[in-house]
Amino acid sequence: MTAPTSPTAGPAGPAGSRRVTVTVNGTQHTLAVPAHRTLLEALRDELDLPGSKSCCAEGECGACTVLLDGRAVNACLVLCLEVEGHEVTTIEGLSRDGLTDLQQEFLAAGAVQCGFCIPGQVVSAEYLLRTTPDPTEPQIRDALAGNLCRCAGYQRIVCAVRATADRRAAADD
Repeated sequence: MTAPTSPTAGPAGPAGSRRVTVTVNGTQHTLAVPAHRTLLEALRDELDLPGSKSCCAEGECGACTVLLDGRAVNACLVLCLEVEGHEVTTIEGLSRDGLTDLQQEFLAAGAVQCGFCIPGQVVSAEYLLRTTPDPTEPQIRDALAGNLCRCAGYQRIVCAVRATADRRAAADD
């Protein structure tokens, strides 16, 4: 008898798990995961990428935000099996070559306080800047609305995103 398969994953692996192949930060990985494993759990536990934070597990706080095929998503709401054949970029992937210009602006603006929400904030802001290179303040606030900051550093975060947009526009001129 052959191992069961699902439409989104290969044959079962150890102890009822399924194999899933996903590209994370430019590197392809094949993982054996249980059907209920979230993308966030796989990133943190299987791939040792702790930048995406585990907090609410309900998609309410944004601490686990990653880019899935270039779109910002809450990794706690995505099953690992759903990412078969897709590309995921985490905060570690954005900053592979050192701090990004956006992260530098977060530091310059004093937007990094306790730091817990910052990876999700940065990933969400990067998605915004990729899709809306010259966002207004209301657009920035709307794009970051799903990311909670317990230190209430929102104004500094907005300033950092705006400064990055200005810097990138000046570089393109």
